[in-house]
Amino acid sequence: MDQVQKEHQRLWKRAQSSKCINDVQATIDLLLEARRTIVDDPSSASITLAKLQNPVKASFEATNNDLKEAYSGLNKYTKALDKLFKDKPLPTTEYDSLSQPVLVNRAVAMHLLREGEFSTADTFLSEVSRIHMSSEPDTTMSQAEKQATEAMPDIEAMQSGEIRNQFLLMHELLYEMTEHQNLLPAIEWARNNREALYVRGSNLEFELCQLQFVWLFHGGKENNVSVGSGRLMALEYVKREFPRFQGRYLPEIQRLMGAMAFAPNLEDSPYNSIFNNPNSWERVATSFKGEFCALLSLAAESPLYVAATAGAIALPTLLKLQTIMKEKRTEWTSQNELPVEIPLPRSYQYHSIFVCPVSKEQTTDENPPMLIPCGHVIAQQSLARISKGVKFKCPYCPSESNAKDARKLLL
Repeated sequence: MDQVQKEHQRLWKRAQSSKCINDVQATIDLLLEARRTIVDDPSSASITLAKLQNPVKASFEATNNDLKEAYSGLNKYTKALDKLFKDKPLPTTEYDSLSQPVLVNRAVAMHLLREGEFSTADTFLSEVSRIHMSSEPDTTMSQAEKQATEAMPDIEAMQSGEIRNQFLLMHELLYEMTEHQNLLPAIEWARNNREALYVRGSNLEFELCQLQFVWLFHGGKENNVSVGSGRLMALEYVKREFPRFQGRYLPEIQRLMGAMAFAPNLEDSPYNSIFNNPNSWERVATSFKGEFCALLSLAAESPLYVAATAGAIALPTLLKLQTIMKEKRTEWTSQNELPVEIPLPRSYQYHSIFVCPVSKEQTTDENPPMLIPCGHVIAQQSLARISKGVKFKCPYCPSESNAKDARKLLL
């Protein structure tokens, strides 16, 4: 994968190059200038066209040279992919999500909206709706296919529905925050959704106000503001906005105010990480995006992006496993789990796992973990087996308990 990533980055850099675009634009400018000259003086057409031949030829050659670099990079990238995968068939299961195009289309449309590609999303949704309307109903559809078809109105609602408006608002606020360093619209949104954020235990509103304080402390958007004036603006902001945070964030507010005494030498002070953090804006923007999506009952990251990335990480292992299974003529151990461990990053591990110390089996929704009064945890089936409806001794300590006193744990 390292070679593929290396070639991909090289290809991406070449694709982003503006040299080819500039060469094409230069050719267009030459032709437009020649047309204007001929329009103004038709008798000069032959001379103008003659003078135009060499510059246009040189411009075409420059454009072709630029394209050769892109073609070379694409060729190397393709060879790297072929070398890695060697035309191996991808692992398959009985359930293939690609057999449910409506669900896949919904995931793609949602991803485009989340990423702020509204024009692309509109075009995509229009094409999906057109194809759906032109297709004839199938009376022999399976239950899964019928459920996928029922999701079609949800896809059509994305084009002009509330979810699109919400993502449009999110990207407007993020644009103001990241491009103009204007936190006020985001702070206003957090203030309007304070109760919902409080229920989630979110610190977003305070984080935004804290960054606004730091921004004002450094002089805000006015580059010519003196250091003393910046501190005064920040102090006025604290007096006006921070009283409502004192009950929950008093230590943090005290730290911000304590930094005033170290203002002439913040770099060597304990407050340097707050006032001179180059990642503070990116961190707050990420936090804002996550909380915004959470209030929409959505994950912070696009599920399509997560699934594609996790699949790319798992693919080499699965291909190797498929080869071994083919040689040993074995099959998957279960339809609902993989027979090998896939080393996904911690950020992609969404479900806690508990293995019962008695049965040595992983707990499930049908066999959840149970907390017994002594503080130890075992699976529900193990609890039922050792208790048999009467008092029982904990497998790991001398305490005796009753099965009815056990409590289900939510992981």
